[in-house]
Parts: sequence; C-alpha cells; structure tokens
Amino acid sequence: MYALNFNEETCHACPTNDCLIKCQYIDISREAALDEIIKIARGEDSYVLRDCVTCYACEEYCPMGNHPFYLIVKRQEDMNIPPVPRPLIQRAVNTGIPFRGAPVIYEINGPALNMGAFSELMPLIHGRLFEGLSVISTDSRKMFHYFCQLMYLHYGRSSVIEERLPGVIDTIAKHKPTQLVCFHDECYGAYASYCPAMGIDVPFEPVHLFEYLYNRLMELEDLIKPVNLKVAYQRPCSSRLSPDKHLFVNRIFELIGAANVKREFVDENALCCAGAIQGQRREGSRKRAAELQRKNIEDMKKAGADVCVFNCPACLQTLGRMVSENGIKPVYMSDLCRLAIGEKPSGWR
Repeated sequence: MYALNFNEETCHACPTNDCLIKCQYIDISREAALDEIIKIARGEDSYVLRDCVTCYACEEYCPMGNHPFYLIVKRQEDMNIPPVPRPLIQRAVNTGIPFRGAPVIYEINGPALNMGAFSELMPLIHGRLFEGLSVISTDSRKMFHYFCQLMYLHYGRSSVIEERLPGVIDTIAKHKPTQLVCFHDECYGAYASYCPAMGIDVPFEPVHLFEYLYNRLMELEDLIKPVNLKVAYQRPCSSRLSPDKHLFVNRIFELIGAANVKREFVDENALCCAGAIQGQRREGSRKRAAELQRKNIEDMKKAGADVCVFNCPACLQTLGRMVSENGIKPVYMSDLCRLAIGEKPSGWR
C-alpha cells in the first residue's frame, strides 16, 4: 500500500486555505475551509466529500503542495462516499483493466509518445510534428497496458490506481524510452504529480504534450504561417495536476499566430466541462452541469472566439457539439498546430 504525502501541520501553516476557498463548486468560508480539510485529514466525515465534483482544481489552488484532492479521493473511498453511483463505478473499473493479455514489448531507446487508451485518435499524431516518434498505445485487442488509470480519481477509487499503475509503469519502462511524451494531461499528471505524491517510482522522464508541441514547432518555425484565429482553450481537469505546463498554451498560440481571447473562465479560474457533474446523477446535478456549460460557452462567445481548443477527448465529447451549435469550431491542439505548418487536419474546412 502506498502512502499519500499529506501533512496536517502544513494545512495549519497555510496562510490562505485556498484549496477549498477558491473552489468554484463549493461555497465555504476561510475558517470553515481549514476545519473541513483537517477533518478529512483525520479521517472524519465532511460535507466536502459529498459536494466535491472531482474537478482536480484544489491540487493547483493549494499553495503548500499538500495534495488536498488526492486526500479527498482517498477519504471518499475509505468512508464509502462514492462521488458517482456505484454501478457507474463498477462499470468504469471493469472497462480499463490492463494485462488481460501479454503486451508486445519492443525496445525504443528514444523518445516515445504514449497515446494511453486513445488509439482511435491516431490520426491526430500524423505529419511532421510527430516524425520519428515511436508510439505506444492500447492495441486492437483493447489491452489497456498503457492506460495510466488516473481517471478513477473521478470515481473515488484510489485503490484501483495504486493496484494497476505500477504495472503500467513497469510495462512502459520495458520499452526503454528516453522520454515519454504524454498525449493526455492525465497521463502526464499521473507520472509527474500523482506518483511523487504517493511514493511510486517512475523510471522514465514524462513530457507534457504541449511542451513537446511547442519545442517541435520551434524546430519547424520556418514553416509556420499564422492561423489568424481567435481561440478559447477548454482547460481539462487533469491540467490542474501540471499547472507549471499550462504556460505552453499561450506560448503555442503566440507562436502560431492565434489570438487567445480574453475570458472570465480561463487559466486558474477555468470551468471544467462538467461531465463529471453530469455523471453524479444526484438531484439537480444535470441542471447544474447544464448551467455551468452554458456559462462556459457564453463566455467563449462573448469573447469572440472562432475556435475552442481541446486537449482532453472527454472534454471534447462532452462540449464539442454544444460548442459547434454556438458557432465555435472545436479542434484539438495538435490539429491547430498542424494547420500552422501547412498540414490540413482531417475534417478541417
């Protein structure tokens, strides 16, 4: 069993208690915020465990690096307070089981791109941006050997992650990549945030996709022609686990001539796609999710965005149609970058 690196004394020493104060989904006073996080740290019940929408943001808000969200998820499981209905949890847990068959191991001895569970999105990684990059991913047999498992944070199931993630890491390490470029923020967050917090060893260097794309665009800078688009970025939950990499969003936009529109719900104040809230199936949860999505998209429209840029496939699945219906084109960041170097992504008009 792995132990979470959480220190109660650090909470008492925190000058702000921002982890809960800044939460956009729970209304709480500064005094109550400290009381409730201390209750959770001590294994006591707290309404926060029931009201948490699992948006990950308190991991970023905490100025002390004390991992409040990971603590909340562990207590949800310890105290049998599931954030979503139990049948949904069981179905999700049964979906991503790795190692039901033997993975095919081959040595890479260079950088590799991990597509995780998103092998169907291989068309996104074609072209010059990804030349010479080996790819590992869920295969045609639906063997989830490279799926980081971190999505089970949304289901209040840390134990599933702790049980499976070390085996996934070991399988990746057998390929001997010098660097592992993570297609999804969640995979990067697993190796760069969750593993250090839990004391799980990672024997390779994880690289965030946006950092990779920026560096590759710099190498291909002579090919770049400004896309001249007004863009809004839909920040996913898992981006909160790597806030130090969020700066590459603006760096990429500046490099490819995309104007990042001025919005209310952006950067630290970003709203999640509300997919997890929809899944809670509590009284009023669907209405609440719809209202958050409306506010988010209205904010994009008011700012004059032509395009909504996604990285998370779940966010695109949740918001993509609604964004399109409001006259804003949904696009993955990698496709926007390909467009800048003269490669027309599939379906782009």
